[in-house]
Amino acid sequence: MPEPSKVIIRTEKAPKAIGPYSAGVKTDQFIFTAGQLGIIPESGNIIEGGIENETRQALTNIQRILEEAGSSLHWVVKTTVFLSDMNEFARMNAVYAEFFKENPPARSTVQVAALPKNGDVEIEAIALVNR
Repeated sequence: MPEPSKVIIRTEKAPKAIGPYSAGVKTDQFIFTAGQLGIIPESGNIIEGGIENETRQALTNIQRILEEAGSSLHWVVKTTVFLSDMNEFARMNAVYAEFFKENPPARSTVQVAALPKNGDVEIEAIALVNR
């Protein structure tokens, strides 16, 4: 049986890690992204404008990590969304739906006490390797 692979995904098109973790990890079958905040890669700051802009930026960051790994949002099978305020669910969900129009992935959404950099939303994804 061949030895499994583990490839660390790095890209300048997504925010740099703010801790001892990788933006993404690619295995033989899956790509796992770290949780992505609404951070603008060029500045390292959370985008302004509220939950919609943060959600859009977080998903764009995920998209860029997946593209660097040779995949795309089309191959996402599971996401987890962390919200600082569950009252923002509908606004987050409307933007999320723009990125996953058909056959959306499975998803869990939870409210958390706080997020890094005082963000409003953090999203992580698991995608299939596009062969």
